[in-house]
Amino acid sequence: MYRFTLPDMSCGHCVATITEALKAADAQARVAIDQKARTADVDSALPRETLAAALAEAGYPPAADPTRI
Repeated sequence: MYRFTLPDMSCGHCVATITEALKAADAQARVAIDQKARTADVDSALPRETLAAALAEAGYPPAADPTRI
């Protein structure tokens, strides 16, 4: 599982867009988003780089390197 910090996430629409982007990359991914903390925890078989690229393509590039949790 990876934790991504998403500094550009600010509202419910952002949460929906981020969730859709991650699910488009991996339909089996489990996604838990904390809007207040601006983090997304993602349990996926995909490498973190692929998930980070999906987030960036959706307009929400992760800050620094994602954390494995």
